[in-house]
Amino acid sequence: MSVLDALRLAVGTLSAVPVRVGRADRDTAGRAMVWAPAVGALLGGAAGGVAWLASTLGTAPLLTAVVAVATLAALTRGLHLDGLADVADGLGSGRPAEEALRIMKASDIGPFGVVTLVLALLVQVAALAEAFDAGYGGVALVTSAATGRLAITWACVRGVPAARPEGLGAWVAGTVPVPVATAATAVLLVAAALLGLLGGPYPAQWLLAPLAGLAAAAVLLHRAVRRLGGITGDVLGALAETAATVTLLALALG
Repeated sequence: MSVLDALRLAVGTLSAVPVRVGRADRDTAGRAMVWAPAVGALLGGAAGGVAWLASTLGTAPLLTAVVAVATLAALTRGLHLDGLADVADGLGSGRPAEEALRIMKASDIGPFGVVTLVLALLVQVAALAEAFDAGYGGVALVTSAATGRLAITWACVRGVPAARPEGLGAWVAGTVPVPVATAATAVLLVAAALLGLLGGPYPAQWLLAPLAGLAAAAVLLHRAVRRLGGITGDVLGALAETAATVTLLALALG
């Protein structure tokens, strides 16, 4: 099995970019989840490029931020945002695990999902507008998108169960060794620190912001495991959006 197989599977699973996936077994899926932060960085870089083009046309920081968030949503088909809304509905329902999972699987979005989705997008746009206005919007996009997908890597470590016997959660649950996830985190933090030297006057915030995003995702993961019994594809999407949103917020506040 090649690294390329895992990378292709990571891109095909976590984005809408068309790729030819070769090998697609559980072992490859685990390796693909290790590549998730790199895929996030690529998505953030692509969104940053589109935002830069918009800014050259004279768009204000707020509109540039909207363009960036919309680009990220398009690059993922909105799947992570949909996961966030579904998990909010499932956890917010207060129902037992089986019923909550059924609510999450439904095609419609309930009030908890709508409110959570709107608030998350508002925070993302507002934080990114602040970042673009300060001149580090592109770097913030790459850092937050990579952190969001690193949260997926951590959700797939050994010891975290799947909530259902089928689906994406069951396919990737427990496939990533904890030392590998730790190494991926170290790489991301080093990269964020280096980007911070280019992106703003407060380098420490580029270390603290991803840690804050991962901490928020860890809280949600703990809640999902306790209430739902483990992870699902929706939970993975919710973790990505939660980590990315909190990272952006921390960068804006810093």
